[in-house]
Amino acid sequence: MKTLYLLRHAKSSWSFDELSDQERPLNDRGRDDAPLMGQALAKRQIHPDIIVSSPAVRAMSTALLVAREMQFPHEKIKVEPGIYGAEVDDLLAIIKDLPDAAGSVLLVGHNPTITGVANVLSPSSLNEMPTAAVVCLRFSCDHWEEVSQVNAEFYFYDYPRNVE
Repeated sequence: MKTLYLLRHAKSSWSFDELSDQERPLNDRGRDDAPLMGQALAKRQIHPDIIVSSPAVRAMSTALLVAREMQFPHEKIKVEPGIYGAEVDDLLAIIKDLPDAAGSVLLVGHNPTITGVANVLSPSSLNEMPTAAVVCLRFSCDHWEEVSQVNAEFYFYDYPRNVE
């Protein structure tokens, strides 16, 4: 069994014209929503084996704030450069290349790719995931390379306005 949590980064700021897209920080709402989602995951007693994040500041900030609420060690967060700018097929390749020793993985990335991957893998269709939304899918397989919609089970979908 493999469990995948796909988390869209929290709301980012557009206030800093001098920053590149990859350097954009979270805005106030994002800094509130990320811990809120971490608390929601902690209430579900979710303990991923690893967290994998895009290197973008907004994604890493989301990963760190969520991890703190889940009491997940920050040093176990893996930065995966390929998540930033990834298309659906690229992100699927990253997921299929996850270490098999990890039974559960929380992946923090960007739209529209996160929603696209969720829809490719999930037996249930999702609308565009809002910022800080998380979907959980479980797969009846032993290896990440085997994950697909055929062996997937939709477990839950949450977002900040649903858990406030």
